[in-house]
Amino acid sequence: MKIYDTLSSQKEDFTPDSDEVKMYVCGVTPYDSCHIGHAMSYVIFDVVRRYLKFRDYNVKYVQNFTDIDDKIIARANERGIPAKEMAEEFINEYFEDMDGLNIMRADFYPRATEEVPDIIRVVQTLIDKGHAYELNGDVYFRIQSADNYGKLSHRKLDDMRAGARIEVDEAKEYALDFALWKAAKPGEPSWDSPWGPGRPGWHIECSVMSQKYLGDSLDIHGGGQDLVFPHHENEIAQSEAFTGVIPFVKYWMHNGLLQLDQEKMSKSLGNLITVKEILEKSSADALRLFVLSSHYRSPLSFSDEGLAAMERGAERLTRAANLENGVTQGDPLDANPYQKRFIEAMDDDFNSAQAVAALFDLSREINKASEEGIPIANAQNTLKKLSDVLGLKLEEDHAEFDGGPFVDLLVEIRSELRAAKQWQLSDIIRDRLTQLGISLEDTAQGTKWRQEK
Repeated sequence: MKIYDTLSSQKEDFTPDSDEVKMYVCGVTPYDSCHIGHAMSYVIFDVVRRYLKFRDYNVKYVQNFTDIDDKIIARANERGIPAKEMAEEFINEYFEDMDGLNIMRADFYPRATEEVPDIIRVVQTLIDKGHAYELNGDVYFRIQSADNYGKLSHRKLDDMRAGARIEVDEAKEYALDFALWKAAKPGEPSWDSPWGPGRPGWHIECSVMSQKYLGDSLDIHGGGQDLVFPHHENEIAQSEAFTGVIPFVKYWMHNGLLQLDQEKMSKSLGNLITVKEILEKSSADALRLFVLSSHYRSPLSFSDEGLAAMERGAERLTRAANLENGVTQGDPLDANPYQKRFIEAMDDDFNSAQAVAALFDLSREINKASEEGIPIANAQNTLKKLSDVLGLKLEEDHAEFDGGPFVDLLVEIRSELRAAKQWQLSDIIRDRLTQLGISLEDTAQGTKWRQEK
């Protein structure tokens, strides 16, 4: 099994330090509704986690909430409510959205505001070790004290320094030194510290929380490619400076970004589509297939047409998984070649696109075998098992349909017409039913019908 590591820029053999894979994924800053860019990232890392469990690893999964931040404070002030209240509102909404996407809950969801004592302890230790310094109530990390700063983003310090924007009144020792602790401003939430009232900087919280819940060294650290620099670069610097343990992370995984009309989807650009909006018109299976039909490291362009195509694909998989042909005699359909393809694809840096292709090929063979009177139950179980690894439910819509007996009668009449070779009349019945959203499937066991969504 191989994983592409952002730091080494190549695929590496996956050799975790123990049977328990320690996995940390950067969470949201809860100041607005989750959009499908969030959905993309969390679906991807949900599948990574599910596949590791499928491969018999124990996975300890941690995902944080940055529940104190400039954007949270600004938005809460606009609404005239406490920052904590607003953050809780969007955290609850986050869970509703992720549950709707069939994303497994993390083992721990630490919040920055609940880890302040540990953050203060770590910051003080970095000061004591000479890696940080206090300045007018702020505390900054001294990046020139870090070994190989820039190694994750493959940037040189001098190049970063030349491109940095420096405030006129900047008093830091070095332009790129970043804040570990921010002095309180009037009207902001704050906590007492040795350097006066203030709050944590953005980067330090992840180092403190990952170390607290997973230890000094992680197996996998995940997030979007937009977090490589400066967030994850700074995490490495401060974590390794604090613990002295190198590497901080064995495998850095970064997913590509979602684009809309060739632009990154973001709140600042105002081109967001929320998870709720998507789930109102599409199934979770369709959105997951849309994400997983591309490689996780590649950028993904969103379109309604692409999502609609995946909805049809989800329906094909669901029909194959839930076919009832009742055949038990004879050699059953062999699903092992498709499972082998699935595992080979996922072992190769979680190549979900090829894994999805294997599922579609298996579903096609299930349909073909059913028509030929071949037992399909075992193959269907394999399809469901592998689909579950991708977080697909493949559940049929069992909404009540009052016209069922009437459709049954029309299907029976059509079958009699076909037996009498009255093709034109039988086709009229099919066409009229299609117009009403009822599709027919002629199989070796007779004609089956379903109500389309």
